[in-house]
Amino acid sequence: MSLIDVINPRPRDLGGFTVRRLLPHAIRQMVGPFIFFDHLGHADLAPGQGIDVRPHPHIGLATVTYLFRGALRHRDSLGSVQDIRPGDVNWMIAGRGITHSERTPPAERLAGGPIHGIQCWVALPDGCEDLEPDFKHYPSTALAQRSVDGTLVKVIAGSAFGLTSPVVTQWPTLFVEVQLADGARLEVPREHAERAIHLVDGSVETAGRTLCGGQMAVLETGADVELRAVGPAHCLLLGGERFASPRLIWWNFVASSRARIDAAKERWRQQQFTPVPHESEFIPLPNE
Repeated sequence: MSLIDVINPRPRDLGGFTVRRLLPHAIRQMVGPFIFFDHLGHADLAPGQGIDVRPHPHIGLATVTYLFRGALRHRDSLGSVQDIRPGDVNWMIAGRGITHSERTPPAERLAGGPIHGIQCWVALPDGCEDLEPDFKHYPSTALAQRSVDGTLVKVIAGSAFGLTSPVVTQWPTLFVEVQLADGARLEVPREHAERAIHLVDGSVETAGRTLCGGQMAVLETGADVELRAVGPAHCLLLGGERFASPRLIWWNFVASSRARIDAAKERWRQQQFTPVPHESEFIPLPNE
């Protein structure tokens, strides 16, 4: 049986904007280092409307934003200001603590338009939880891709299909965008212990089952898995090596111990995280 779990997305309201959450899930907390996975959109924002994720903190993880349509502006407590557009990668290492916001850029807010993409977190491994915060932007043109027999593969992070991403990771990682023409087939790389497929759009057949847009399927370690597109299909392959020790997740914090999370809560409660320059708003600590 090459499919272990099939995860259906759950809607989550992010203050007026709904996303489809896949990880963490009751049946699966992590796939490789991936511990949080949200699918944004498809959505069309009216002129004057935008996304406003106010400044909030993170520890013990790296945030990853990858868009298919639209744009977002990232600001963080390091002073970074970066618009991200389709095919680019924003990779922010929270380490011991960082604050950031994400908002629709002014031009896109004025005009309105689509927003569609993925926001996910990868947990930082033992020995890296207290890294200095860092932010890197990788333009779409920097990412390795190739097209073969009706299939386009683009390596967002890690290595696959003979290609390697320039994105620097702290743990062996698989993250690949795949676009398949109708009837095209693809063998999923086997070298990582934990793997999953997320259907962005369309449908694929694998292991005698059909996976549809929005679903995520976790694959058996070492199993041969072939995807066959039923009509044009767009998906992501994600995963990596199995994490060496368990991770806890609470709100925006990921850690190897409850003490680390409790300390981060108190730091945010006391507003001891470095603020985002030129931003006065912030998201308060949730009620426990």
